[in-house]
Order: sequence, then structure tokens, then C-alpha cells
Amino acid sequence: MKLADSLRKVFHGEIIEDEKTLDTYSTDASLFKVKPQLVVQPKSAEDIKNLVQFISEHKSIEPSLSITVRAGGSDMSGGPLNESIIADVSKHLNHIGECGENFCVVEPGAFYRDFEEKSLEVGLILPCYTASKNLCAMGGMFANNSGGEKTLRYGKMEDFILESKVVLSDGNEYLVKPLSKAELETTIAQGDFEGDLYKKLFGLIEANRDVINSAKPNVSKNSAGYYLWNIWDGKTFDLNKLLVGSQGTLGITTEMKLRLVPVEKASELFVIFLRDLTPLAEIVNTILPTKPDSIESYDDSSMKLALRFFPEMLKSMKPKHFLSLLWSFIPEIRMMIKDGIPKMILLVEYSGTTKEEVGRKVDALTPLIEQYHVISRKTLSEEESNKYWTIRRESFNLLRKHMHGKRTAPFVDDVVVRPEDMPEFLPKMRAILDEHNLTYVINGHAGNGNFHIIPLMDMRDKRNVATIKEVGERVYSLVAEYKGSITGEHNDGIVRTPYLNKMYSPEILDLFKQVKHIFDPLNIFNPGKKVGGTIEYMESHISTE
Repeated sequence: MKLADSLRKVFHGEIIEDEKTLDTYSTDASLFKVKPQLVVQPKSAEDIKNLVQFISEHKSIEPSLSITVRAGGSDMSGGPLNESIIADVSKHLNHIGECGENFCVVEPGAFYRDFEEKSLEVGLILPCYTASKNLCAMGGMFANNSGGEKTLRYGKMEDFILESKVVLSDGNEYLVKPLSKAELETTIAQGDFEGDLYKKLFGLIEANRDVINSAKPNVSKNSAGYYLWNIWDGKTFDLNKLLVGSQGTLGITTEMKLRLVPVEKASELFVIFLRDLTPLAEIVNTILPTKPDSIESYDDSSMKLALRFFPEMLKSMKPKHFLSLLWSFIPEIRMMIKDGIPKMILLVEYSGTTKEEVGRKVDALTPLIEQYHVISRKTLSEEESNKYWTIRRESFNLLRKHMHGKRTAPFVDDVVVRPEDMPEFLPKMRAILDEHNLTYVINGHAGNGNFHIIPLMDMRDKRNVATIKEVGERVYSLVAEYKGSITGEHNDGIVRTPYLNKMYSPEILDLFKQVKHIFDPLNIFNPGKKVGGTIEYMESHISTE
């Protein structure tokens, strides 16, 4: 009997196996193409439970069986790709539930754009939203431990998970929430699957406490590996601190209860133009104690694109007053005629309850920056601020749109180093990219030392597969020299799992394998991510289309 026919006996959602659908689910926003055997659309958590039980029962007959959950498909690491079964939760498991005084409940298939619309109705927001917030889904944000331009102030997705419901490898759904030491002991004493899992994980952490704590990356953002150092602080044992960012490799999340924050009504932007990167770290470290919402950045390549396609950039801003917006660019044009295009532009944003409160924050920053003898200014209107944010957010789209015959190649797209190391690190990284004549822009979260580099490449040229391997090897080795992270918010997936040995010792990598085995002894959840991924698999699945 065919797999789909057998599955229909226990699964009530759609089961799709036509070639067009399988091709659609073979790609995400990454470099890769991995064709699944089936696509399913579960209607409920019960369907997820039945699906996991079905795969477990049939694993001995068909060892390649596994399940990977997908929603928005905006992942750039190959995380939601799999050769077996893809479960798309966006069609049915997309309910946005109760929103209380400081929380909302949501299913994984809901898109962030819809979630934000509902949360704003009660004056709340989930501030770890990503630059792709119009595309991504809530389950993907959980799976990747997402962050964005507000992460500097508010933190990443891991900081907003109050509770979750998760289907584990025994096919049952469990409520996961923080446990006190007494509650942990009670759970362990149950003696069932859940208790045994907690017992094994707690024992692993206690037995390896020193090596685990010493492995924690010394940067403010990290999505690489399993977060073993976050689970147990001696008082509270919170399994959500491990599940978030685990990219669906330990279980399937069916519901999340998220902590939200009040929307602040006023904001103001302060812009700093750097002619060289020498004072970058010192400037960032001067700004950080003033507690801005964001310290974002974009490079001279982004600015050149904005100038090259200036009319198109203006249109994307959708100005209320076109001539006034055009006039607002005059100071930058004069500056660039006189001093050239800056090497980097920093966007420092503050927010608060009133414009007066925010204005005081910006006024206090101004004299601190003047000591560096750089050009800086505060924006005078929301429309003027928007022009800088548009360049930051849209430069990559412009590059992709106008470089015909080339496609996005996100393979070193999310590196993190400490802010004080940026002036040394960035030129060295750019030298590696330039040595291979890559076309790229660098945008990022300078306050976190987190940069997004996405070249455009002609993947029909098979020599570029070798380039990806060589550049990835060299860039991630450079990141390791500075004790950074190879991914701050995009996660490991197919593209970075083989390089986790750049960041972590063999002992930690072995602990990752043990964690995977505790949760998923049959390897049914999203195989090849976090553990078990190889460079050979990565190379062989790069799409050349």
C-alpha cells in the first residue's frame, strides 16, 4: 500500500503528492532544493499526534520516514526542507487566540503580520519581529529563535515564550512551562515518557555543567546549536529555553503563549555617518548605555544602490509629500559630494511614551557622539526617518531585482561578533568576499555585532558551488577566531549544521547528539539539522536553477 493511502486511515487533513506541489515545497528562501515524498496539511493537534505516531510505527518498515514542519517558508537556512514528509501548518493551525493584559496565545501557522494586527488592537506587540515580518509565521519565529531591529532592547524570541504545547516523539502533546526545583522533581517522579525525558535531560546538564556553561557563545545573539546553558539556572528548569531555536528537531510545537510589551507611541531616529570603521566599536559602546531600541547599520554598497536606483527607492517610500522627501536628501547629497560615500551608516532609534521623553534621549546622545568628530544628525519627521529605514530594508531587494541572471545566495548571512571586534572583523570578512569578486551588501544589527551578508550569484555556474564551500569555510573560521556565532537569528538548517564544529568543541557536539537522542531516538523530527548534517549533503542539494 502506498504511504499516502496508509496515512489517510489516521490523518484527517489534506495529503498532497502531485509533482507541482512537491516542487513548490522543495525550496524555501535558501540556496537549496530538497524534494519531499509527501506534503500534508494537518487540521488539528490531533492530526499532528497521529502523524508522529504513524511515522514511529512505520519507521522500521521505511527507515527514511520523518517529518518537517513548515509555515511561511521564509527560512534562509533550508530548515523546513526534507525528503520525507512536510507538514504545512499555515492552512489550518493558524488560530490567534486569547490576548490578555500582557500576552497572546497563537498557533504556529499564523503569520506574524496577522498576529501583530490583533495584538495592536489591545496596544501590545511582540518586539522580536524580523525584517521579513510580512512573510514569516509564528512557528518559524519559535523554531529559529528569531530577532530583528528591536532585539537590542527587548531580546529574541526565547525571551517571550511563557508556555508552549508540544507533541513529542511518543505522539502525545505536552504543556511545557517553567518548573521550580520541586515541580521538576515531581515531574521526574512520574516515571512516564515525560518524566523520563526530564530526568535524562536534567542528569545530562548536571553532569556536564562546567563544559556547558563554558560553551555559551560570548555574544549577545546566538541561534547556533542547542541552548543547553539556558535551561536550568539552579532555581527554574524551563524546557522552552531549549525548544525555542531547536528548528523542529526535538518536537512539534502546536501552540504558544507569548509575553508581549506595550506599544510605545513616540520614536526618533539619530543617524551617524562613518567615513571609516576605526571608531565604530567605540561609538557603539558609547551608545549602548543610553539604552536605544536599535542600533542598525548598512554599508556603502547599500548606499550606492540607493543612489543608482534613486527614483525607484523614492517610490518604495510612498511619501505623502514627494517634493519634501526629495528635498530631505539634499544634506546627504552635499555630504557625499564633499566627503564621499560613508563606509557605514548607523541608525540609532529611541522610543517612549511622549515625543518630549524621546527628544531628551536623543539630545543626551548628541554630545557623546560629537567627541568622535563624525557627521551625525537627528531626523525631523517620521517621513525623513523612513528614508533611512527604507534604504536599510530595501537595498537587498534592489540588488536582487536588478542583477539579472543571479539569485540570492544566503550562506554567510548571519554572523555575530562582539561590537568591540567589528572594526577588525568586518574588513577581514569583506576581503574574503572581495577575493571571490562577489556582489553583495552588508546590513545588520551593529548594536549586537550581527551582520547579514547575502551575495548574488549565478548558480548555473557550477564553480559557484565550490566558492560557497570555500568562502563559508573561511568566514566561519574567522568568526571562530573572534569567538563569535555563525548565526545570530537565522539558525543552522542545512547550510550551517556542518560548520557547528567551528563554534563548539567535540564534547559539546556530542552533548547535542545526546539531547537529540533523548527527545527523538528514532530521528523522526527534521533530520540533518542541528546534528547529522554534512558538507556533502549541503553541496549536493544546492539548487542550480
